[in-house]
Amino acid sequence: MEDDYERFVGERADALLRYGYLLTGNPHDAADLVQEGLVRLRGAWSRVRRKHDPERYVRTTMTRLHVNIWRLRRREQLSWDLPEEPVTDVHDDGSVWKVLETLPKKQRAVLVLRYYEDLSDAEIAEIMGISRGTVRSQASRALDKLRATELASLESTR
Repeated sequence: MEDDYERFVGERADALLRYGYLLTGNPHDAADLVQEGLVRLRGAWSRVRRKHDPERYVRTTMTRLHVNIWRLRRREQLSWDLPEEPVTDVHDDGSVWKVLETLPKKQRAVLVLRYYEDLSDAEIAEIMGISRGTVRSQASRALDKLRATELASLESTR
């Protein structure tokens, strides 16, 4: 049992850190999310239903923690400076984060889960603790905002 957990952490910690960074946009907050998610997984290891997919448990935990923190802070005006050398995925040159950072955290989480994690609306709703309709409306608002931002940037270059 202990060996399985340690093997999982050794194999998936970097991927979880990248996922946390996409959610938070900050390497320190991402590391905190990963650490808390793994601590909670360790405590629940004997009860995790899907032993073949413990990563889903950790990602669900990380997403819920992130949304809960966002709810607590939403009245504050926080601003994060990006690190000089951001953590990037193999397929990402950093431009994905630049686009995602313009979105509110809940909309960003929905897009990350939908397009980065390739989850269905029902799965996203379960992870975030919201309805499927809210998932769709948050995704729609996020995509509308991204389209408007893109159009504005195109017009400013003319």
